[in-house]
Amino acid sequence: MLIPTSYTVESVTSGHPDKVCDQISDAVLDACLKQDPLSRVAIESFGGHGLLVIGGELTTNANIDAKKIGEEVYQNIGYQEPLIILTNISKQSPDIAMGVDTGGAGDQGIMYGYATNETPEYLPAGVVLAHRLAQNLEKLRTSGQVTWLKPDGKTQVTFQNGKLNTVLVSTQHQAGVSQEEIKQTLSQQLIKPLLNGFGEVKILVNPTGLFVQGGFEADTGLTGRKIMVDTYGGLIQHGGGCFSGKDATKVDRSAAYMCRFVAKNIVASGAAKSCLVSVAYAIGQAEPVMVTAINEKDEDISQVIKGKFDFRPRAIIERLGLRQPIFQQTAAYGHFGKNNLPWEQII
Repeated sequence: MLIPTSYTVESVTSGHPDKVCDQISDAVLDACLKQDPLSRVAIESFGGHGLLVIGGELTTNANIDAKKIGEEVYQNIGYQEPLIILTNISKQSPDIAMGVDTGGAGDQGIMYGYATNETPEYLPAGVVLAHRLAQNLEKLRTSGQVTWLKPDGKTQVTFQNGKLNTVLVSTQHQAGVSQEEIKQTLSQQLIKPLLNGFGEVKILVNPTGLFVQGGFEADTGLTGRKIMVDTYGGLIQHGGGCFSGKDATKVDRSAAYMCRFVAKNIVASGAAKSCLVSVAYAIGQAEPVMVTAINEKDEDISQVIKGKFDFRPRAIIERLGLRQPIFQQTAAYGHFGKNNLPWEQII
């Protein structure tokens, strides 16, 4: 599948309100998996203006304190404002469990995975750059190198005809810092060090001129509302389901990871320059109703997959080791391109 030569993609920092909620939901998941690797977890978080709500379904032998987990994640990101925390967590529907218990998919749906040889991360260059800008923006704050930075922030890059055209950074900051200082500091310490080899680029920093209020103080956040940031920047299809807060019996998450794993290995083997893998399930059924792969020429190369990769939910969980408490780290800066994650491994 060909990526357009002109496109825009974005990333956000861990302090963005939607990403705060993703991290809280995945922290609850990890806490359950640490005590009970067979935990069934479907947790959503909603926050804003002094309130955090953690709700959903758990089937687990783990004994966790969701309120404490949410508070710790919030504070570790860098926020100190007090929160009223409410929880509403019940047991998973037995109708869903009936199909999953036999090894079937936890829901119907379509999942996608993509890889390209364009970058060492096997991701489009714009996706890599947007995440790196957001990650380095956070490092400037957490290292103390730039003392007036606050946790909330967003980055965006635009390519025109294959060349980087515009870089945009919006960041929360302390009151009293001038726009001139913000732009000069971030241009020199964040943006320009990442632009070697990209030529002349337009730089935009905090174009509204003020970003003092951020996080839950300024906006609401919700689990699963940054699915394009989580995946391929909108350049590749997304099946619709989010990842965070879901254990691996939910194919929204596990099958998307498997598709990425397969696509990356196809490209790494030299069988394609880029590859899009898609899979579809019926709830309660183990065998997928569809598995396809296409290359950069939109040619069907599904035969490369046959007999080599097992897309049944239990097989995915076993092959990728998805009962481990590894998921909170995925809840910021994308689920792909981090080499320590099992679905990023090249076999």
